[in-house]
Formats: sequence, C-alpha cells, structure tokens
Amino acid sequence: MHGIVKAYESGAALVMLPILYAEDDRMGQDDYLINIMNQVPVILGQSASVKGKGEPVPRGLAVIGEDPKDFIFDYPKAIGPVKSLGEVAAGVGMMTTTPELDGVVRRMPLLVQVEDQYYSTLALEALRLFGGKDSYQVKADEIGVESVRVYGFDPIATDPNARIWLNYKYTFPTVSFSSDDWSAVQDKIVIISPTAEGLSNMVATNLGTNYSHMVHATNLQMLIDENRLERKEEFYMHELIITASLCSIIIIGALWLPYLASLAFCVVSVGTLPWVGTLLFEQGKLYDFTWPVAAIFITWSAATFIRFIQENKTKKLIKNQFEHYLAPAVVKLLQKNPNQLQLGGNTKDLTILFSDLRDFTTLSEKFKSNPQELTDLINKYLTPMTGCVIRNNGTVDKFIGDALMAFWNAPVDDNDHRYNAVKCALEMFDLLEKLNEELRSKQIQLKMGIGVNTGDVVVGNMGSNQRFDYTCLGDAVNLAARLESQTKSYRVGLLVGEETYKQLKGRFSFCELDMIAVKGKTEGIRIYTIVTHSNSLLNHEAFLQVYRNKKWNSAIKHANFCKRAIPELSEYYDMMIERIEYLKEHQPGENWDTVFRATSK
Repeated sequence: MHGIVKAYESGAALVMLPILYAEDDRMGQDDYLINIMNQVPVILGQSASVKGKGEPVPRGLAVIGEDPKDFIFDYPKAIGPVKSLGEVAAGVGMMTTTPELDGVVRRMPLLVQVEDQYYSTLALEALRLFGGKDSYQVKADEIGVESVRVYGFDPIATDPNARIWLNYKYTFPTVSFSSDDWSAVQDKIVIISPTAEGLSNMVATNLGTNYSHMVHATNLQMLIDENRLERKEEFYMHELIITASLCSIIIIGALWLPYLASLAFCVVSVGTLPWVGTLLFEQGKLYDFTWPVAAIFITWSAATFIRFIQENKTKKLIKNQFEHYLAPAVVKLLQKNPNQLQLGGNTKDLTILFSDLRDFTTLSEKFKSNPQELTDLINKYLTPMTGCVIRNNGTVDKFIGDALMAFWNAPVDDNDHRYNAVKCALEMFDLLEKLNEELRSKQIQLKMGIGVNTGDVVVGNMGSNQRFDYTCLGDAVNLAARLESQTKSYRVGLLVGEETYKQLKGRFSFCELDMIAVKGKTEGIRIYTIVTHSNSLLNHEAFLQVYRNKKWNSAIKHANFCKRAIPELSEYYDMMIERIEYLKEHQPGENWDTVFRATSK
C-alpha cells in the first residue's frame, strides 16, 4: 500500500497490482487500502480457477456479428477481490495466462469467460480505464473472434480465441520497493508485484522463464504502442501455398534438372524463407517458416533419392534383362520410354472375364492315344475366343490350359468396358455353338462356363526382376474366377457379378440367381445371368422372394412353374429345388441372411 502512495507521489500515471485480495486482510489493513483507492486509480488482479473465491468483477461486452461464446476461453470459476476492494478499484483484470502445448506463453487472451460472464485481462483493463468506458466491443464471425475494441483506441486484431501474439522485445525499468528513488515511474503505468522467491509466479516464455507481471507488461506495452504481432488465419494458407509451390518446383527440378541445379534451387529456397520471415516479423506479421523449410528439404531429398534409384534400376533392367526375351524393336521402344519398364501397376476399375471348358478331364481321356489331336482341338477353341476378346476391345491376359482370362479398360481406356465384356461373353457362346456344329461329326460337344466381374484391381507389369507380364491382380479378379467355377453349381453358362450388373441395368435381360459368399469370403454378393425369356422374370423374382422368406413349399411350386416359363434355367431350378428340400429338413434359423456359402471353388 505504501508502494501505491510512493508511485503516485513520484508521478505515476496508473498503478496495477497483479495480486489476489480474495480474503480480508488479517492485519486489518483493508480500510487503509480502500482509502487510498478512493483517492487514486488502482487496478487489482483476479484469476480464473476451478473453485471460486471473493467477488470477481465482470465487464460488459457489446458483440458485433456472431456470438463469441464458443471461442473465448471458458473457466468454471474465478477468484476475485473481496467485495469492498472490488467496488472501489478503478479496474479489476484477469491475470490468467494460456500456455501453448509445450508450456510456453506465446499468446495472451484479452478476454475470458466464467459462468457466461466476460472478464478482461489486466492489459485490457488499463486501456479501458484510459478510454473512459466500462465495456468493450467484440467483433466475431462463425470461425471465431476477429477483434476487440476499447473506446478511444483502434480495434485490436486477435486470433479466434481473442488472444494476441506477444513480442518479447521490450525491456522495462524496475525499481526496488525499498529504494528511495522512484523517479523512473514518472508518467508511467506502474506494476507493483513481489519478486521474492516463493512469492512470485514464474512462466515460460520464448526467451526463457520470466515473472508473470513482465508478461502482462509486455502485453500492455504492445497494446499501447499498437505495435502488435498479427498471425491472421490467411497466413496459414499463405504458408501452405508457398510450401506447395516450392515443393512442386523442387520435385520437378529433382526429377528433370541436373542434380547440382536442383540442389542449388533447394538451398536458395531454404535460405530465403527465414530471411523473408524476419522481414515480415519486423513489420508485425508472424509467419512460421520452420515447417516449410523442413518440407522443402525432405521433398528434395526424397525426390532426388527416388530419381537416383529409378534411373539405376531402369538402366539395369534395359541392359541386363529385357534384351533376352524381347524383340530388338521393342527393346528400342522401351529404351525411349523407360517408365514402361517399372514393376508394379496402378489401381484401376476393370472388368475381368474368366472362361473354362466343362468336363475337360473327361474330354482329354478320349485323346489319350492321340494328344496332338487334343492340342489341335484346344487351339481350334481358343483361336475364335481370343479373336472375340480383341474385337470387343479386350486384353487377353493368359491361357491356362483350356481356360482363358481377359480384362477390359487397360492398357487402353474403355468407357464402356462392362458392356463390352458381357457382350463378348455372349458372343463367345455363339462362337462355341458354331464350333460344336463343326465337331458334331466327331461326336464332340464342348460346354463352357464364363464368369464376369468388375472392380478396382492393380494392373501393370508384374512378376520378377527376370521376367514379368502385363496382368492384373486384386479381389475383383479372384471373384471373377470364383464366379466362373460356380457356373457348374448353378448349372448355367454365365455368371455376372453385382458390380458389373449395377451399370448395365436395362441393357441386358439380367436375372438374379442368388446371394452367394464364394469360398474364402464371408460377405454375400448377388449373382446374375442373362436370359432370353425376359417376360417371365417377374415370376422368377416371386420365386426368390418366397425362397428368402423360407416359404419352402411355395418356393418349390414357383420353381416348377419357372422351369416351364424359363426353360434355359431349368437345370438351375432343379438345383434350387434340391437345396430347398435340404433346407426344409435343416432349417437355417431365424437369423438366416439368405446367403449361400460355397464350400468349393
């Protein structure tokens, strides 16, 4: 209290006491302090807390725009001065600091809230006192607080939480309480606070630990000088754009320019950004160029390393491997475009077709004494099938004995690959019928099963470093192969997967056969075939409905009717009747998901 008198006697403009007076003085000196504060302006301290005490003093707040309640730091309680002191104090300000995640105080709030009441911090209270008003204005939008305004001063730009960045560039003169010379406080705002060890509150700052009242002094001096650090929301976007632009140039340079040229550009970029950041800091604009510098260096290192590995790998492949099994003209073409030599592939939406001859083992036994004739037969079968795939813009992947695998939409894009694959499958059956007419004299009849499915797969050059093929891999490929195998179980020639069907509704007469979980899968998918008697599909749908509702007797009646209405699926209905008879004796239970789980490939 004597310090207040000495400060004003020495010409102080204002005295601030960042000290909590939450209880009555046990020495009975409160009346003396009240008498002093009735004569001269004094700002007292209060603080946010978990358990409240004293009588915290809130301030009025006029809001322009959106309600800032969700953005200003909210505390459960506050510790304020006792009522008698709070009523006579010229101002009461919050001493609360808000450290960053690393514990360093880089920003200070100008406002906090407690139980829906707004409280100003010490620095803002001092400005309010000079402005002569009892309230503040806050401008906010949907993303947070934009600025805080004190009467008589320009608006103070803040972050969305009503905080300002601190610039610890100031040094403040200090006077010992016991000193006789207090002339240094003339015309100054004086902060009286204990510095004795154990009594003072130390906080971590950018420049090391310091007294909390020094942080408040820095905050106040920045507001008075209007020399504030700004880190606007758009600064983040500026940093991102600068980083993305420089990294893009770094990548292009690292992949295409000489190594020394790309290194020089990287060094210039890394050296320029801190210099630019320093210039902006001196203008009060706070940009963080630490992470852009790290991103640029990492990008250059990664791009250069990848280029080095790729170049050496490509050279090795061209020189030591490809010339052994590729035609010279193809080797020359690959040398001009080495990117085609990379192992691996790209994820792409493909339609895959698998075809296979039925009862091929039995057929092979007829040619046991003449295997050459069997070879001729297979070639006679595969030749038109291959031509059919090529005519429909497909790619023949491989032959596996009598089986054929093909896919659409790679390497050349095909916007209608689902349609072309299904169309090819139907034409393959027509070709097989013509072939069987030629083989009738030899008493040979070939039967074929085809599975078609669509999905994202990896397509590209795959294999080993010694040899690889252009092929595709993925779950959709495996499912297409499983569908081809299940044509035997469902006694149809063609099975189409659900993903293929979804894009072709109305373009073919699709008929849903079942929901099946192929071997190796737990989730069921709908499978379809194509029929010519499309007028009877409503009867078939009725059959599926009663079957899935476990109305077994009704399902059998519907199946027998559909056998006559859709004769091309008669064997399928026979299979379903057999299954229903089994389910009648082995009820699937109330939680039956209607999915048939295949036990064989």
